[in-house]
Amino acid sequence: MSETERITRRRLSDEVFDRLRAMIVSGELGVGDAVPSERELMDRFGVGRPAIRQAMQALSNMGLITISHGERARVCDLTAEKLFQQIDLPAQMMLSSSPRSLEQLLEVRVFFERGMARIAAERATAEDLHCLRGWLERQRASLDDITVFVRHDMRLHIEIARISGNPIFLATCQALLGWVRHYHIELLHWSGKENVTLAEHDEILSAIAAHDPARAEAAMVRHLQRSSTLYVHAHPDAVSPARQPS
Repeated sequence: MSETERITRRRLSDEVFDRLRAMIVSGELGVGDAVPSERELMDRFGVGRPAIRQAMQALSNMGLITISHGERARVCDLTAEKLFQQIDLPAQMMLSSSPRSLEQLLEVRVFFERGMARIAAERATAEDLHCLRGWLERQRASLDDITVFVRHDMRLHIEIARISGNPIFLATCQALLGWVRHYHIELLHWSGKENVTLAEHDEILSAIAAHDPARAEAAMVRHLQRSSTLYVHAHPDAVSPARQPS
């Protein structure tokens, strides 16, 4: 061989982590089950308390177990929402440091939400439509409070995804909107396009109510492509839309 293959000695905590993870994946430890005590794990794996605690903390950081003071750790019920929460901070950091990443995320959002609009048009019930209209009216009533306006805006998009009945779609929508929330507030504050947003939302909901997937998709694409051009990257040198040449 042209290069030396080094054998790296792994930390004991890494070995403990792998074994505990295997116990969870295999079903030996199920959702809600208590993880063996530190003493039991020390005896079982033949390692000291620090290795056990480091491994347990790593499992907790990944959302696999919940550690409560004075109680045994328990295996968590993993959901799509919890999985996305694990990458929430890295995603925000990536967006803050890379304008290109924000552009790519907006492109992903258009691709994703056009499908959500189609599904909503196919599956929406009378109750779903009543819920959507309720959020649109709440948004319309909050024109004088940009923070609340944006909150209702995002909730409307989330409710469209909820109609799919697929928790992974719902969690994906919540994650995407959460990652662009900071930019969303800024763009609406500077753009003065609140009434345009309301009109576009009304068009989307009308298409969903008519159970017209193609029209709902087209309306969603127009809405997101229009709003995407107003996003600004949160950089100290960025020029706000209000200060850009018209």
